Parts: sequence; C-alpha cells; structure tokens
Amino acid sequence: MKTRTFYTLCIILFGFFLIPNNSKGQSKNQLHIDSCFSMAKRNFPLIRQLGLLEQSKQLSLANVDKTLLPQLSINASATYQSEVTKLPIQVPNMEVPVLDKDQYKAYAELSQSLSDLFLAKDQKNLLATHKAIESQQVEVQLYQLREQVNQLFFNAMLIDAQLAQSKLMQADIQHGIQQVEAAIKNGTSTKSHLNKLQAEYLKVQQKDIELLSNKQAFVNMLAHLIGEPIAQDCQFTAPELLQLNQALNRPELKLYELQQSAMDMQEQVLQNKNKPRFNAFIQGGVGQPALNMLNPDMRGFYLTGIRLNWNLAPLYTYKNEKKLLELNKGLIAQQQETFVFNNELSLMQQQEDARKYQNLLSSDAEIINLRESVKKASAAQLRNGIISSYDYMNAVSEEDQARQNLIVHKIQWLQSQYKQQATRGN
Repeated sequence: MKTRTFYTLCIILFGFFLIPNNSKGQSKNQLHIDSCFSMAKRNFPLIRQLGLLEQSKQLSLANVDKTLLPQLSINASATYQSEVTKLPIQVPNMEVPVLDKDQYKAYAELSQSLSDLFLAKDQKNLLATHKAIESQQVEVQLYQLREQVNQLFFNAMLIDAQLAQSKLMQADIQHGIQQVEAAIKNGTSTKSHLNKLQAEYLKVQQKDIELLSNKQAFVNMLAHLIGEPIAQDCQFTAPELLQLNQALNRPELKLYELQQSAMDMQEQVLQNKNKPRFNAFIQGGVGQPALNMLNPDMRGFYLTGIRLNWNLAPLYTYKNEKKLLELNKGLIAQQQETFVFNNELSLMQQQEDARKYQNLLSSDAEIINLRESVKKASAAQLRNGIISSYDYMNAVSEEDQARQNLIVHKIQWLQSQYKQQATRGN
C-alpha cells in the first residue's frame, strides 16, 4: 500500500506541475507569478519616486560643483565720519592734504576657495549616499508587494484547482443519479433517493458560483496591482519546484549598509568642518580715497592675496557630535541584528510549514486511494439497491474532501516555498 501511495503521489504532483506548462501556445492567456512580481513593481505608484530621486541627486551634485566655482561679489559704501586722519605736525613749505569726512568706495571681489577643492569630494559622496538611502527605502517598500502578489496569485490558483475537482464531483453525482434512475425503473429505489442526489448536484453548482465570485475578486485585485487586465480564461501557471537559495539578500540589508556608510562619511565631513579655510581673492574698484589715504581724489585700486579663515566654534561640540555618530552607528547595527533575527524566526516557521505540508501530501494520497475504493464499492451497491443515495453521497463527499485537502496542501506547500524565497530576498 505504501508503494502504491508513493507512486500515486508522484503522479499527482507530476501532473500538477506539468499540465499548465503544456499550453505554451496560449501564452497570452497564461500568467506566471514571477511576471506578476515584475509588473506589480513597475505599476506601483511608488516606483515613480525612484526617477524623481535620481533627478534630485543630479541637481544636488551639480549644486555642489557650482560651489567650487569662483565667487563674485559687488560691494559699495558711502560713509561720513566725524574725524579723519591728520598729521599732528606742520611741515614747512609743504601743504598736507586733508581728507574729506565723506568717503566713497565701490569694488568687486572675486574669490576662490582653495580648501573646498579638496573637501568637495567628501560632500558629494555623502550627498550621493543620502540619495541612495532614500532610493533604497523605496525599494524596501516595493519589495513588500511580493507578499500581496503571492497571496492573490495562489488564492486564484487554489480556486482553479477546486473548480476542477468540483467537475469530478459533479460527474460522480451524475453517475449516481443515472444509477438511481435505473434502480427506480427496476423498483429497487425510490424518488426521494433521486431527489437527494439532484439536490446535492445543485449544491455543488452553487458552490462553484461562490468560488467563481471569490476568484473574480482575487483576479480584479491582482489586475489592479499589476496594471494589466486579466482574461477570464487566463491560466495561473503553477510555479516550478524552486531551488531554494539559502543566502539572505533582502533589500533591508543594503539599506543598513548604506546607512552605516553615511555615518562614516558624516564623520569625515565633521572633521573637515574643523579645518581652516583658505581662499584666494582679488578686489578691484574705485574709492575716495583709494588705497593711498593721503590722496583725497577718486581713484581706482586693486588688491589681491590669500585669506585664512578658521572658525573655532565647531571644536567645542566636536567630541559630542562624534559620540552621536558612534551611537547612531550602533543603533543601525542593532536594527540590522534585530531584522536578521526576526527573519530567521520567520524562516524557521516557514520551513516547518513546508515539511508539514509534504507529510500531509503523502497521507492525502493514501487517503484518496482508500476513499476512492469506498466510493466505487458504494456505486456498485447503489446500483444494486443495497445502500441509499445518502450513503453514496457520504462516500462521494468524503472522497471529494480528501481530494480538496490534497489540492489545498499542494498549494500551501508551493506557497511556503515562495514565502521562504521572499523572506530570504531571492
């Protein structure tokens, strides 16, 4: 019996995976779960943020580049002062000019930062990393679509399998109706037995209506998710048996990695804030007086040189800011460790579920063999008037329930594999 059960299970599973793939000529009416994942990601409104973030990144980097260009400023002033510089002595035979108390100056200054030429690379790297973090956060949210697609796809696929099984049950009931009709003619059965079977036949058809309605709801939601209409006769292609990849490739891990990199870059930028700034400059303009304070006339002038600016205020908070960065890095590491821990817990549950469904499938095949043999014997007894239609329907229902269990367990087994892959990020 165990050998027969094993071969029965193999045949059932082989047929389950093979039948949908035999209709490749009707690819337009087939839908594969991997295609649904790709279409749902392309269709989800959040995907548009990636393009906007890329544009934002390019504009921000361009702005950093422009800060390295020479800076031009135009300045002008008109002042009146209460006192001007005078020689405290009288020089014989010499008239020393006296400056006017109202003075005027207008000049342009062109300056070029020398320090920022070397520090801009760190700023651009930090900016690019922050933009990568924002994009990766979008990828993490988009990855959650897999669970929704997974649920809708397998629910629709399960209903298709249940509808196929329903046709087999209807055929069994119809066979019983024919047997009872023959028995009535022979006087070995009654009309009530026929009514019982006909009522059961209608109940199965009602169940089909409910199943079709539920499937349509799943199909409508899936079509909305992927942004494509799904035909009424679309076949939800059974996924192939997966080669499970044990590696953990979730997008959250890349997000944590980028966040850690951003902390390292911020530490470098923090160090740069405490460094002195050098810039070269040149001024040119007119003044009254100009650079020669003893000449009160309006004259042109120019001035060039190198300027040092060292703001010491950031040194007061440097140690605390560095400690804050270390704390943030620790928080990110803890978040990553917690995520991996919870991920492993989910995988342990999903692996146990997969083993459970495999064991149930083996039992399902044996139960179906036994229920089928009971049903066949009941059909013969019904034909000979030994049992009633009630007894026959019990045998049919029990076989149908066994086959329904097999269908559900097969879908659950497949779904558990896809859940494992999604949990691992593969």
